[in-house]
Order: sequence, then structure tokens, then C-alpha cells
Amino acid sequence: MKLIRFGAFGAEKPGLQLEDGTRIDVSSIVEDYTPDFFENGGIAKLEAADLSNCPSVAADVRLGATVKRPGKIICVGLNFKDHAEEGGMEVPAEPVIFFKASSALVGPNDDLIIPRGSEKTDWEVELAIVIGKRASYVTKEDSLNYVAGYCLHNDYSERAYQLERCGQWVKGKSCDTFAPLGPFIATTDEIANPNSLKMWLKVNGETKQDGTTENFIFNVQHVVSYLSEFMTLEPGDVISTGTPAGVGLGFNPPQYIKPGDVMELGIEGLGSSTQTAKAYQA
Repeated sequence: MKLIRFGAFGAEKPGLQLEDGTRIDVSSIVEDYTPDFFENGGIAKLEAADLSNCPSVAADVRLGATVKRPGKIICVGLNFKDHAEEGGMEVPAEPVIFFKASSALVGPNDDLIIPRGSEKTDWEVELAIVIGKRASYVTKEDSLNYVAGYCLHNDYSERAYQLERCGQWVKGKSCDTFAPLGPFIATTDEIANPNSLKMWLKVNGETKQDGTTENFIFNVQHVVSYLSEFMTLEPGDVISTGTPAGVGLGFNPPQYIKPGDVMELGIEGLGSSTQTAKAYQA
């Protein structure tokens, strides 16, 4: 299944995108795609439901972030060798982990707001994992049994905040609108192998990133198992798994986002999204 959330910001409803691309409203069956939904068998409930009377959702209705306020957004840094090299950083021996604030979540096609005073806002197409059940000390072999599905994420970054200001990367990752998620969650039955998906990103129609998850340093199974050693992964948690080469920081000279720029991105089997950059206004 392909799980969507639709409607005005803060008032989204749950829906499904069907095989023919049409969308339906399932709010009469489940309340929303919250941590409780994943923990309490919401996907199985939808699979068993009679969807024939669910109202349609117009194609032009806004899509929201695919998960409502996950407890954690955990990101993996430098998980592609070519991205580490373009940033002048060593290829890590273990996954590099940081957090992204859940307040950064927006819909897949919502505007990107460049932070006040920012000159180094950057793009990063990434595969996101949505956790389906509580995971603690899980093995790599068993890790996919704890995954509910996958979705597209643009892990926007403000490089000056991330790399030039004191402290951890979270400051450069958590600005409002820096986590457009969607257009949908593809449940695990939709994605045969998350470690073999093409991914791409364009800025103003020009391809900047053209990669594949085959080039992960640490694959999905490794990441889920590894994280579960250090924290309990809970239903609805989102894990963003890293980006391939082609981010703005990696160009010489660097290329950063300006008001009016349009970012288009996609991952095989997970759809595409578009964000238009706008300057911050009080």
C-alpha cells in the first residue's frame, strides 16, 4: 500500500494512493498515521478493510508529511562514499548519527523557507525508513521485520549552521521546512529491495544528484540494527539513510539554494516531490 496524508497543514487526514495513481480518504477507518497507528496494527487494519465506499481525494489537494509528528527523526550522515569524499570527510567506520527536529516536517511539495540570514542552504535526496514496531537490540537478519515502509525525504541542511557554528549537526538540519517527507509511505511489500533503488535530485531542471542505494556504506538492515543498540526505535520513528554525491557543498565553488530555486527529487518506487525556495519573512 501507499499511505498518504492530505489536507491543510495541521489538519491532514489519512489516505491511500491506489495502483492507478488515484487517491482515497480512509479517515473513516483509521484516525491518522501516528505512532499509535503503526504500533497498533494500523497497516493490517487497512489491508483488511473494505475500501469501496471511501471517498476520492482530488489530485490537486495538498499532501502532508507522511507521518504525523514521529517521536524521532534520526539521520545517518556520510553514508555514501562519494558524498563523504566530496565534502572532504573521512569515510566513517561506523554510521554517523544525528537528529533532526520533528518541527522541520512539511509536506513533499511545500515551499522550502530559507532561514533568516542563511547563505548556505543545501539539498540532499535521501531514502527514509519508517519503523513499524518497537525495536531494541535487533539483529541485521531480523531488522526488516521492524520496518513499516519507506518514503522520500529531502534532508535540507544549512551548512554554516551545521559545520561552522559550535556544537552538533542538528542545528543545521532542523530549521522549519527542512524535512519534506513523501509523497507517500510505500509499505514493505511494495519495495523488493530498499538497498537497490535509483535516486535523483534536480535544481531548476539541472540534475545535481544521480545515485543509487546500492552505494550505501551501511545498508538498511545495518542501520536499523545499529541504531537499536543505542536507543529503542519506536513505531512511527523516521530514519533518513544518507545522500549520494552532488550536494551543493560538493561543487567548486559550492552551489547553495537561492529564493526562487526549484528542487525536484525522487526515488524509484517512492514517487517524487518538488519544493520551491522562498526567503524567510517574519
